Amino acid sequence: MLLSDIATSVGHIPSGLFIVAVQDTATGVIDGYLASWVQQASFSPMIVSLAIKPGRPAYDLIKSGKPFAINIVGDHDKSYLKHFWKGYDPASNPFSELPHQIGANGGVILNQAKSAIECQMIDSVKPGDHDIVYAKVLSSYKMSEESKPMVHIRKSGADY
Repeated sequence: MLLSDIATSVGHIPSGLFIVAVQDTATGVIDGYLASWVQQASFSPMIVSLAIKPGRPAYDLIKSGKPFAINIVGDHDKSYLKHFWKGYDPASNPFSELPHQIGANGGVILNQAKSAIECQMIDSVKPGDHDIVYAKVLSSYKMSEESKPMVHIRKSGADY
C-alpha cells in the first residue's frame, strides 16, 4: 500500500475543531492555537488528551502547569477561526480582538465558542512529531446550547 493511500485514509478520521488558549499570568499575554486532535481519555478522573507540536509558545506555558482552556468550536459561529488557520504573528495577537473571559481557574474562554473546558496538564508522551498531553478537566462553560460541535475531516493525514 502506498503512503499516500494510508495518509488519505488517516485523514478521514473525523475530529473536532478547538482553540487551545493559555495566559502567561506574569506578562498577561495570551497565546493559543487551532487544534483538531483532542479527545476524552478517562471518565474518572475526567481527563482529555490533545496533540501539540513542540515549540509552540502555548505549550511552554501548558507544560509549566498553567491552567488552559480548550474552546470547542460550534457550527453557530466560525468567524473567529480565520485568526488561527495559518497561525499568527505574536505582535498581532488575535486575542486582543476576540471577546473572551478568564475562567475560574485562569483559562482563556472565548465567548464565541460552543463550550469550553479548563484543564491542567498531568502528563505527556512523545510518540512522534507531536506530543500527546494528558490534562485533568477542572471546570466547564457552555455558551451555545443549540449549536453542534464542528466536525473536521482532512484530505490527508500527512498534513493539518
